[in-house]
Amino acid sequence: MSASITTINPATGRELATYEAMSDAVIDAALDTASASQTDWAHTGFDDRSKILHAGAAELRSRAESLALLVTREMGKPLAESRAEVEKCAVGLEYYADNAAGFLADEIYETSADTSWVSYEPIGIVLAIMPWNFPLWQVFRFAAPALMAGNAALLKHSPNTTGSALEAQAILEAAGLPAGLFTTLLVAEVDVPAVTERLISDPRVGAVTITGSERAGSAVGSIAGREIKKSVLELGGSDPFIVLADADLPKVAHLAAKGRFLNAGQSCISPKRFIVEAPVADEFTRLVVAAVESLTVGDPEADGTDVGPMARADLRDGVAAQVQDSVDAGATLLTGGTALDRPGNFYAPTVLGNVGTGMAAYHEESFGPVASIITVADADEAVHVANDTRFGLGASIWSADVDKAIAVGKRVTSGACFVNAVVASDARMPFGGTKRSGYGRELASAGIREFVNVRTWWAMNTPATVAPTSE
Repeated sequence: MSASITTINPATGRELATYEAMSDAVIDAALDTASASQTDWAHTGFDDRSKILHAGAAELRSRAESLALLVTREMGKPLAESRAEVEKCAVGLEYYADNAAGFLADEIYETSADTSWVSYEPIGIVLAIMPWNFPLWQVFRFAAPALMAGNAALLKHSPNTTGSALEAQAILEAAGLPAGLFTTLLVAEVDVPAVTERLISDPRVGAVTITGSERAGSAVGSIAGREIKKSVLELGGSDPFIVLADADLPKVAHLAAKGRFLNAGQSCISPKRFIVEAPVADEFTRLVVAAVESLTVGDPEADGTDVGPMARADLRDGVAAQVQDSVDAGATLLTGGTALDRPGNFYAPTVLGNVGTGMAAYHEESFGPVASIITVADADEAVHVANDTRFGLGASIWSADVDKAIAVGKRVTSGACFVNAVVASDARMPFGGTKRSGYGRELASAGIREFVNVRTWWAMNTPATVAPTSE
């Protein structure tokens, strides 16, 4: 392999940096080092691992401004959002530093053995394939539990956030993480499928985790299944945002616009389909359009910018085509709907009304600054529309009656359901989806237990005269 990776500022179209892609030999050497380092790391105590993760959190905070600027320049989110992402990473490291020992403590079971317990043990190397939209958070939310569980980690990040990927490694190494335990692999885009398959097939890799598209998740999951390896897939989402007739419309409309256009709408769990009961649909629509039209689109490094550019030109063009297809199929363009005539990958915050079946905005994930409003007769129809998707990541229900909202939410299929709140990830709660949104969980105790061998122990003080019932 002999290729390079060039990052481009999506706000200006200018090149940021060029990196040499790793050869097969360099990747193999990283794998060898990771395996050797993990063998030693697996025998360190939780206290020692915890100290390094706490130091990593401090390192993140000490570099917060430079890291935030790098994220903004590589993928375009407003600087305030990048700063918040850095802090979220620090909190995530601290969370696992403080809680991993409890999550993975031996558990005693009462059986006919003299002693029986379950231990949670490292599985070797965790391969992570991560996206560009939250280029630091996506990395640290897998790395923190993987490392605290005693594993090593290899990261294959998106090429457009290569600088952020290398900074993640530098932060952990500056915090005292032994060399080789976390390595960023720079893989030329054309070589990603072959390198990914080779790594997953290696017996030293115990698990793979990916956040990305259905296509990428299907490919990675297929290889992992063939190789009988653990995998966690966090894929797309087309999250319903159900507004019942008794909801506080001004507040809900404000949060709807804020949630949808955070990160220029480039989030798996941002609300994408606003499903609104007919009696309040017109007023909700008016409020949302007003809120969206008040958003400031511009330089993501400037104070006061609400929406920056999309991360890449091809992504912007894809969203533009999706909007046009939906309008051609009968959707009403209420605001936006155009690429902005300026340097960079800017697309106007867009709201589509009268969205229904047969439209791209109804059936596909809108991964950009586009909100779709779907009017329904009642809660029953809202549930039907919410479930009328191949995705099942998050859902939010809005009502003055919390019990009613929960009852509606129980009928919606999703990995998370938020009542009177915008869906978000939180280190204290498991995160993941169902249906075509993937499987497995990140974060909380569930997240760290994805990356361990759950080992059963059965001990007798003297040889048993009768064996336990076998299969």
